[in-house]
Amino acid sequence: MLRVFVTGGTFDKEYDELAGTLHFRATHVEEMLRRGRCRLDVAVEVLMLVDSLEMTSAHREAIAAACAACPERQLVITHGTDTMVDTAAVLQADPRLAGRTVVLTGAMVPYAFGSSDGLFNLGSALSFAQALPPGVYVAMNGRVFPAGRVRKNRALGVFEEASPGAAEGTAG
Repeated sequence: MLRVFVTGGTFDKEYDELAGTLHFRATHVEEMLRRGRCRLDVAVEVLMLVDSLEMTSAHREAIAAACAACPERQLVITHGTDTMVDTAAVLQADPRLAGRTVVLTGAMVPYAFGSSDGLFNLGSALSFAQALPPGVYVAMNGRVFPAGRVRKNRALGVFEEASPGAAEGTAG
């Protein structure tokens, strides 16, 4: 069995036409798994629905604790892209996660918009979680990067390889 932890981010945002804002109502992950015809045995658990720019060290500790406490060894975490690299670094440094394969993924466009990259990213992350050796990774747009070797390039709107130790923060 594989576990998906939902933490929020653009993945699960919806547009409020009256207020003209993006907000969280519920996760779309289970619908995405059905729509993608996922045949894996997957447990989905919502930890939080938080914009990653509002994520604190307490949120990151809650994510790490949930990863350490669950019985599954293959984990996918849906996360906002703005601070996904920061959370990956926290998880990579956590000795409780040794022996687990943890893959963080997100979306640049909300799933509810219909033209989201989220469905593809979720499918890729599920595959990477099954195929990669234990460690912490970021999977976006068909590519996978080890934690500590990835950054978000804001100017291009993509994730890219970074030098070891240079992954904190973002380019652009």
